[in-house]
This record gives sequence, C-alpha cells and structure tokens, in this order.
Amino acid sequence: MLRRSLRGGAAAPAPSELAPEAIWQEGLEHLLAFLGTTPAGLSGAEANARLGVYGPNDAATVKRSPLWLQFLARFRNPLVIILLVASGLSAATGDVASFLIVLCVITASITLDFVQEVRAQNAVEALRRSVAVQATVRRDGVAVSLPLDGLVPGDVVELIAGDLVPADARLIESRDLFVNQALLTGEAYPAEKLASDKATGAENPSGASNAVFAGTSVISCTATIVLCRTGGRTALGHLATSLSEKPPATAFAVGIRRFGMLIMRLTVLMVLFVLVINIFFHRPVLESLMFALALAVGLTPELLPMRS
Repeated sequence: MLRRSLRGGAAAPAPSELAPEAIWQEGLEHLLAFLGTTPAGLSGAEANARLGVYGPNDAATVKRSPLWLQFLARFRNPLVIILLVASGLSAATGDVASFLIVLCVITASITLDFVQEVRAQNAVEALRRSVAVQATVRRDGVAVSLPLDGLVPGDVVELIAGDLVPADARLIESRDLFVNQALLTGEAYPAEKLASDKATGAENPSGASNAVFAGTSVISCTATIVLCRTGGRTALGHLATSLSEKPPATAFAVGIRRFGMLIMRLTVLMVLFVLVINIFFHRPVLESLMFALALAVGLTPELLPMRS
C-alpha cells in the first residue's frame, strides 16, 4: 500500500508516493516511519525543506498566468484586431495620427479593465490572508500556532472542538472525537473517529474511522493527528481541482462574443464592398482604401472590448 520500501526515519517521500487509502489502511507505526516523523512532530528545518517540496497546504490554490500575459491576452478580441489592423494600414499610408489615436483609445480601454480586475483579485487575496486559520502544530517538540498553508506531510497537529482539519491525516490519539464531514461525504450527522491501528473494510474516506480529512471540522473533544497528504493532493484538493476548471461562458459573455463577431463580419463585408465599388468607378485606390479604413474604424466601437 505504501508505494516504496519503509526505512524507519527516511526523508519525506515525493508528493505522489503515498496512496490515499494508505492513510487509514496501514499500521500507524509503518505510516509514521514512511512519513519520517514521530508523535513529537518534525523539526523546523525539516518542515521548511518539505514545504519547498510539497508546496503550500492550500487545496484551493489556483495558478494564474503572469500579469503581462493576462494583459496581452486581452488583445485577442476580434474587435481589437480589426481596429489595430485598420489603423495600422492607415499608418502605412501616411495617416500616423489616426493610428496613434486609435491605439491610445484601445490601450486605455484594455488597461482600465485590466487594472480593475487585478485590484479585485488583490482584494480577495488580502481578505483571505486576514482571515487565515491557525493550527496547533508540534515543531521541535513544542506546540506552536501556525497558518494552515505552512503545514506539510509529517506534521503532528493537535485538534480541539471547533477546529478545522488542515489536511488528510491519521489519528494518533483521540478522545470521544466526533467530526462533521458533510462537505466530503454528505453525511447529515457527525461521524465518530477512533485512533485504531487499522480501519478494517474501509474502501473510501467515508468509512475511514481512524482518519480525518481536509475540509471537515471537529464537533467535540480532542485528538492528535499526523498529516499525510496536503494541499491539492487531499480529497478536498481533488474536489477543488474539478470545481476550478474553467466554467462555461455566461449568456452575457456569449452574447457579447456573438455581437463582436457580427460586427466584425459586417465591417469586413462593408469595407470590401466600398473598396470594390470605388475601384469599379475608377476612383483612386489610395483614397478608396483610406475611406474603407475610416469606415472600418467608425463601425467598430472602441470601448466594447471592456465588456467582452
């Protein structure tokens, strides 16, 4: 069940080496040896080293692309492309002023929208940090209070009534422990947990009476646990990953996109029509092109990308 040989006080395994079911099916002594820890907890140096391997203990962490990529991605809007191409051709024919004006308006529109979104994201992150939950962890043999995102596999945590379980963990000690795990299993009533050596017959977290899982909360009494899987590798992390997948576009976003494509098609057809008619009547090609470009810019609303 443990996906490598046990070597007593060996270093922490790679994040994917501990099978989820090993948390409740393996003997406690073997599990502690596999995690390279003891009931007294990890040392501060070892915990910091493991934090660099496993990453923060945050099941809801979403990796965002760099800000400059997020900004440049906004120029993929079809309306922005029309405006840039039309104004670029206008600049190529000598009308640089029109190109600069259109470019400034587009950049201001996109920058304003981008800044507003970044500010909203920063406000959410600041709010999350201000309400960060602490856990009582044994480090260097002493119980200290640390943020949940600083915990790693092998940490020994003390739980009391009202605490949130910080990660998927095995019970070392417990006394009349009841846990609310409705978030994971949908159970309406608290489940009793016991510090037994093995949960016989348990095939999933709902039947693991000797383990607790991230996202659940302690209803009554106390317990001591050893963390086995943290962050996105927890049962809650797998659930959060499935929920963090890009949702389908809203009806408003779909409508704006369709409207933009409609404008793009009409603009292209109108420009081609005007250009062909002017050439057919033997009017100067340069003047015809300039008029068609002006028509394209005039038909395309510069501020619409803010809404798309």
